[in-house]
Amino acid sequence: MHHHLLLILSLLFSAFLLVMLAQRIKIAYPIFLVIAGLGISFIPGIPRLHLDPEIIFLIFLPPLLYEAAWYTSWNDFWKWKRPIALLAFGLVFTTSMVVAYTSVAIIPGFTLALGFLLGGIISPPDAVAAATVLKGMKMPKRIMTILEGESLINDASSLIVFRFALMAVLTGTFSLQQATGQFFLVAGMGIVVGLVGAHIMYVVHRFLPTTPAIDAAFTVMTPYLLFLGAEQFHFSGVMAVVTGGLFISYRSHEIFQTGSTRLNMLGVWTTMIFVMNAVVFILIGLALPDIIEGLGNYSVADGIKYGLIITGIIIGIRFIWVYPATFIPRMISKKAAQEPNPGWKGPLVICMAGMRGVVSLATALSIPLLMTDGTAFPLRNIIVFITFVVIFVTLVFQGLLLPLVVRLINLTEIDPVIPEEEQQASIQVRLNKIAMQTLSGKYTADVTKNELVAFLKQDLERTTGGLELQLAAMQCNETQLHEIERYQEILLHIYSLQRKELFQLRKEKFHSDEEIRKAELQLDLNELKIS
Repeated sequence: MHHHLLLILSLLFSAFLLVMLAQRIKIAYPIFLVIAGLGISFIPGIPRLHLDPEIIFLIFLPPLLYEAAWYTSWNDFWKWKRPIALLAFGLVFTTSMVVAYTSVAIIPGFTLALGFLLGGIISPPDAVAAATVLKGMKMPKRIMTILEGESLINDASSLIVFRFALMAVLTGTFSLQQATGQFFLVAGMGIVVGLVGAHIMYVVHRFLPTTPAIDAAFTVMTPYLLFLGAEQFHFSGVMAVVTGGLFISYRSHEIFQTGSTRLNMLGVWTTMIFVMNAVVFILIGLALPDIIEGLGNYSVADGIKYGLIITGIIIGIRFIWVYPATFIPRMISKKAAQEPNPGWKGPLVICMAGMRGVVSLATALSIPLLMTDGTAFPLRNIIVFITFVVIFVTLVFQGLLLPLVVRLINLTEIDPVIPEEEQQASIQVRLNKIAMQTLSGKYTADVTKNELVAFLKQDLERTTGGLELQLAAMQCNETQLHEIERYQEILLHIYSLQRKELFQLRKEKFHSDEEIRKAELQLDLNELKIS
């Protein structure tokens, strides 16, 4: 037990150090962790890592999907549902089909069922990798919404393809009509389970006397409950988690009504998701020696050759699919034709963001070792090795190339989008006016008699006036915009001095640490309004 705990702690510590190094040398950490894990795995004396796919599916997949759904805007998701569906369903099924027939043609002994099995494994891109690679780059909202929406749904569609292909291999029978009906049943009932589970958690959060800590704990439990609940009935756990995450996120303003609850959840989820992402990507690199050992009759050179051919095919399919899927709907639909022309730059980024990741590896490793009759599962080892090659090539090479392409093509926003600063100021003005109307109406007597309430009203009026000046300046010239930037710079400097003063107060030991921490939190919130 002590040995395993030490191994886990060493893995976490190594992953964190590598993430910091990746940030220092300005490489997206998923790419760096895979390469580093691969290098570490060949150091003599390093313990051999045997990945259990059930652990990856049950421990990592539900919260990663839930967090992605939580930060996905339902309005944006629905607005771009057509390109999302074409990628998440159309491209996944097309990729699976082409990979299936290609595998049969180039790999000796491959059957069509095994080909669809491989296609279902490597068809879904990894959202975490793409988002991390593009982090810090100014990306059009449309592109990020489409990539995030695709990643939410394509895991479900690819896992369903995998499930039916696996059944065909194990039983030796396959019916397209039956598989199609089962697909809609599995996906649809997964959505139903997600909605039912989300409503139950809504009632728990909304009407039971929870605390911020309990609320945060419940949100961590929710994706696991949704996933296991759907899988128990052989429905899509992925669709259940995504649906539940979208629903609870959309109703979060009703459920989590205190700032302490939301801040506590933010801290819990930010830390948990970071740790999971870091561990998952270093595990991909560390898994290679174990995969190579299981190649059996195939040589490493053969595995690399097959992997590179199939990698080139899935990259090519994405290019062949994305551009027609972008422009053909504009030719046949009046509604699509009214949308801003995406040009060639946005689709190029979407084409290059098709990096594979942990879901593909976990799916490959979940292939059973034995058939139902006790014989070895055919060609399992070469399927797992090809999957690793696809992940490595798409993640490392596309991941390193994508930021360079984005900078070269000078991608700009083509949809009408109100700047973030203007939206924030406008929202705050509306909120302040509600507060002033309430004070002037229901609490008129308190404004005249209570100095604190009167000061609150004056502060709201002054703040609202300043925000309205900012909004007016945003429509004007560069000089006035510079004044806003200078104003924010001065505020940040004042906040930094106030933070030093709080440190001085702590040394004087007159004020309690609890009250000083509250003041620090208020400074943090003030800084968030600007930065």
